[in-house]
Amino acid sequence: MIVRERDNEFVLIQQDHHAQIAGDILKQWKSDYFEGAAYRQSVEYAAYQHDHGWKEFDKQPFLNDKNNKPYTFLDFPELPKIILYKHGIDEVERVDSYAAMLCSEHYKRFMLNSTSMEAKAFVTQEEMRQQAIADSKDKLNKRLFNFHYGLIQLADNLSLYICMNEPGAAKQQEHPFFKEGIQTNSALHSVCNKRLQVQWRDTSTVTIDDFPFEGPIEVTLKQKVLSKDILSSKGLIKSYEQAPFEDLSIIYTAE
Repeated sequence: MIVRERDNEFVLIQQDHHAQIAGDILKQWKSDYFEGAAYRQSVEYAAYQHDHGWKEFDKQPFLNDKNNKPYTFLDFPELPKIILYKHGIDEVERVDSYAAMLCSEHYKRFMLNSTSMEAKAFVTQEEMRQQAIADSKDKLNKRLFNFHYGLIQLADNLSLYICMNEPGAAKQQEHPFFKEGIQTNSALHSVCNKRLQVQWRDTSTVTIDDFPFEGPIEVTLKQKVLSKDILSSKGLIKSYEQAPFEDLSIIYTAE
């Protein structure tokens, strides 16, 4: 779950809904800038499905009893997180092995610095999965794979930007992840800047200084807003299930 806290409310965004935005963004990547066009459908599928493992978890969010706030994807306990990561990759692999390889790399990197036995086992298992997929393909190009993974990272971060920041937020009010812009994978530096400067022009428009997309991208951000008072009286799951979705229309465009 992605969570923004306001004075008297929490804004909750399901990870799978965030992933749909990432997919919509990546679909607009300029054709001339896309290396390995034969893999494009798989790369786009990976963007849309990269948080598949969170899909069922986020329908009934978990409460962090230490601070009485909904758990976010950042502070969710590691061991159940590993289980949902593996489940998500398994489900993607049933449909598209190359997309699963990209999702595997995405999740593996989250666990590289963890010292737990479970995290180390997960990293090892995902390295084995990736190798098995690579061995099943003819002459898989590692440089090309890194380029495609860089696209997943960029689309993920551009989507997170509108999920983790209040619409129209001034630069100094942004989440710390984004105040210096969005760093891009080195594999993309031949087609876009090393760091993209992203900011809100107004409450429904986000500008990007180096715009590697076909044209303005319109996306729909689905969120639920929970009153802290209602959450305290009804509990998180019931409050969340009863709250309606709000659909915000947001456009990414050139600066």
